[in-house]
Amino acid sequence: MAKEVVYSANAPEPIGPYSQAIKIDNLIFISGQIAIERASGNMVTGNIIDETHQVMKNLSEILKAAGMDFSNVAKTTIFLKDMNNFPKVNDVYGSYFKNQPPARETVEVSRLPKDVNVEISCIAAK
Repeated sequence: MAKEVVYSANAPEPIGPYSQAIKIDNLIFISGQIAIERASGNMVTGNIIDETHQVMKNLSEILKAAGMDFSNVAKTTIFLKDMNNFPKVNDVYGSYFKNQPPARETVEVSRLPKDVNVEISCIAAK
């Protein structure tokens, strides 16, 4: 088993002692992403739609660094601060998976890092 850190200069720096992603053989495990813009370091706030698009952009950049894209994603986990946002998050999320969407669970949590509204992690395979 060869474990390798995957890093994208186009995705936010980790805000704790973790890697953006870890690759083991043909699998990539991407840490939960929140709506931080890499260029400015600012949080995307204001509405759940823009926040979710930024999360998906961050995931996309890390997938690219591993030579993958959303078609390689096998499983995701969505963490929501408020399940009432589920329909809007689901619409944005679904727009990134045109064919064969991955397995997924969505859970409501009491609090997320930096008090964001949504965090998404994923596992992909090449």
